[in-house]
Amino acid sequence: MRILVINPNTTASMTDKIGEAAQAAASPATEIVAVNPEDGPPSIEGYFDEVFSVPGLIAEMAKAGSVDAYVIACFDDTGLDAARCATEAPVIGIGEAAFHVATLIAGKFSVVTTLARSVPVIEHNLVKYGLASRCAKVRASDVAVLDLELPGSKANRKISAEIGRAISEDRAEAIVLGCAGMANLAQALSREHGVPVIDGVACAVKLAEALSALDLRTSKVGGYAAPLAKHFAGYYAPWSPKTR
Repeated sequence: MRILVINPNTTASMTDKIGEAAQAAASPATEIVAVNPEDGPPSIEGYFDEVFSVPGLIAEMAKAGSVDAYVIACFDDTGLDAARCATEAPVIGIGEAAFHVATLIAGKFSVVTTLARSVPVIEHNLVKYGLASRCAKVRASDVAVLDLELPGSKANRKISAEIGRAISEDRAEAIVLGCAGMANLAQALSREHGVPVIDGVACAVKLAEALSALDLRTSKVGGYAAPLAKHFAGYYAPWSPKTR
């Protein structure tokens, strides 16, 4: 099968890291194609950045050709609902995937994310997915997303310290890493702290493979129905939905 993994920000080095994590999790017969848009924010940190990343995300889906499933590699699940309207293939957000996997292996989990401005977005998603009661706390490590790309930064130490606090103060039984840029840290942090540390990229890839194997598609009845044909004005004209 072929999975398109979309990093909705424009930072290619992060896309490479995400692609490596996705390929490591994938079955041998699965082809991983990791991409990012050319236009948009270099990182997604809060509601404002999210809005400007969605057109590029949808554009990457449109030009990908034949794909069996899509993974949106932003922990905020940026544009997830819109992406599901754009295709019948499964679309998995790494945030939702990680939350669901955490509930299968732990009674309570905590999320360790980047900056405090991302906490409300994640809390909102947990409520939306019906999983807020399973999350002990969403914690910020005070690490900017792009700091995860800097050699020699203190990002890893800050994240590890916040995981330690989550285990001791929240009594978290598992940790969900709240950023796609943390994908390469999960295994080492799990060994260090002695609890499952969950990377949403790997979870999303395995769930995408499972849905494809079960021949399950995105429902087109209700909210995820294909968009109605209409002409968008001005700059957004290229994204105008066509009759299907």
